[in-house]
Amino acid sequence: MIISASRRTDIPAFYSEWFFNRIKEGYLLVRNPMNIHQVSKIDLSPEVVDCIAFWTKNPQPVLSRMSELSKYKFYFQFTLTSYDKSIEPNVPEKKYLIATFKELSNMIGRERVIWRYDPILLTDHFSIDYHIKWFEALAERLSGYTRKCVISFIDLYKKTERNLKGVNLLPLSTDIMNEIAYNFSLISAKYNIEIETCSENIDLDKYNIKHGKCIDDELISRITGKRINAKKDSGQRLACGCIKSVDIGAYNTCKHNCCYCYANFSKDMVSRNIMLHNVKAPLLCSELSAKDKVSIRKL
Repeated sequence: MIISASRRTDIPAFYSEWFFNRIKEGYLLVRNPMNIHQVSKIDLSPEVVDCIAFWTKNPQPVLSRMSELSKYKFYFQFTLTSYDKSIEPNVPEKKYLIATFKELSNMIGRERVIWRYDPILLTDHFSIDYHIKWFEALAERLSGYTRKCVISFIDLYKKTERNLKGVNLLPLSTDIMNEIAYNFSLISAKYNIEIETCSENIDLDKYNIKHGKCIDDELISRITGKRINAKKDSGQRLACGCIKSVDIGAYNTCKHNCCYCYANFSKDMVSRNIMLHNVKAPLLCSELSAKDKVSIRKL
């Protein structure tokens, strides 16, 4: 089984104590986001978990406890963009995150720390030239600390549009995406960083930018030293190349409150859910009720 921790929230940044408590207990509970009273019990024993994929904007809280993961194989998807507080209000300063990125890479190796520069959005301030300038600034600093950068262009879901209310987004045409991709490819080649896209239909192969897999069977096979045979995750978008995994997060629990986020519906819901968080509970930000039906997740 591959654990995704998590597309739905930032577990390393905000819920690391809960996560390590669940590792000690050997299991956790997770709600089905499509049916909240359907709860799965997930076995977290090292014999069952092939690999853990962490998704985060700030893994600093887990670095001092990395020894507690010694029985597990894992890697990090580390989102580090060029946006300021107007887009990422609660994300730490970039100089702090760059230092954290390097520290993590030195601890576990650059292949297991994947840089995410996504999603790419345009405004009058965050222009094409702005992205090109700051992508290179970040690539220069992260060169030697990662092998891969994942990019994507913003998808406007209804909840994303609601979160971006007041931000004057500019359209992303195919020509604009190609211009950004071309310039990013030149920069990435300069700093020896491979670029892949995440859930993008656009073909950027001419810039040596391929369609990627964030939950990547090839990477996991290299990390674990054993062949991973898993099907494409049918629960993701058609353009997503990820293989199947079990996500252990919960929507409306990420305190970064980024304007482009698809995982938070509203700040009020996030605030209410955070109040329910118990570091010793098997569920992330809720308690079991009489209406809930718990079943053991088949592996």
